[in-house]
Amino acid sequence: MTNKNTIEIYQTNDGKTCVDVYFEQNTVWLTQGQIVELFDKNKRTISEHIRNIFKEGELQEDSVVRQSRITAADGKSYNVNHYNLDVIISVGYRVKSQQGTQFRIWATERLREYLVQGYALNQQRFDQNAAELQQAIALIRKAAQAPDINATTGRGLVEIVSRYTQTFLWLQRYDEGLLNDPQGQTGGDLPTPEIAMQALQQLKQALMARGEATALFAHPREDGLSAIFGNLNQSVFGESAYPTIESKAAHLLYFVVKNHPFSDGNKRSGAFLFVDFLHRNQRLLNERGEPVINDTGLAALTLLVAESDAKQKETLIRLIMHMLARPCTTPLN
Repeated sequence: MTNKNTIEIYQTNDGKTCVDVYFEQNTVWLTQGQIVELFDKNKRTISEHIRNIFKEGELQEDSVVRQSRITAADGKSYNVNHYNLDVIISVGYRVKSQQGTQFRIWATERLREYLVQGYALNQQRFDQNAAELQQAIALIRKAAQAPDINATTGRGLVEIVSRYTQTFLWLQRYDEGLLNDPQGQTGGDLPTPEIAMQALQQLKQALMARGEATALFAHPREDGLSAIFGNLNQSVFGESAYPTIESKAAHLLYFVVKNHPFSDGNKRSGAFLFVDFLHRNQRLLNERGEPVINDTGLAALTLLVAESDAKQKETLIRLIMHMLARPCTTPLN
């Protein structure tokens, strides 16, 4: 059973008494007034039994009592003690109530159902995440066999699979789905296609000066780049389709590499625009002033995107997002 709050209605066998039962933290909680109603005893009797339970050391008060603020019929809010199933059972034995026995059986059965359902859901989530992890590792293994890979990029791939596996295990330890999108940082300002092209032209001139690119590098194919930025800026029902910096960055890299908006140099252009976007949004450096991704890691990520199958897009996007998401501040290298 999770810590998610649940309220169920308990009705006695004779149908005369109905109590709203509050489930949380693998137990049930009732107020003193509800216990009075459940056992059909006066408030003084129930108060005396609860007091004696703690006085005799049968239960430790701080572990079985919690205080909650409720709004009464007069509209005012009051702090009210809630007692868990251990207290309710103890009171039931002391008042020798048949209704107490019936309630204990009912509550225990409900708790067992929640535990079984919770285990089944967690196991299903784990199996799904494990399958996605295997897909990611298979993708990395395929990329590692690419003919143009070198030792430096290979080290980047090793670091990626290590970081990804650590992320999976860490999140699973806290019962979180690995491939759920990380919370991320809301926002992220995208440059216009024109500003992006100006930055790419500066990169092109530098590369050509070193003999590392030709005139075809970053040469636009129709309106491919504008279409990508238009896609990243779109909204759905008034909300951004890519609401976080991590999401925009990951999709920007993916779309440029996979959609080939340029005649040549799509991988290098995608990697450059990815870093440029992070820099524009003050996310290229972590909290210690270190780059979140260096040349080796960037080359490895870009190669993963290039070698990936279209049906692996979501796995790859989330992989990149988890690499960028805080508090994961270890540089990817």
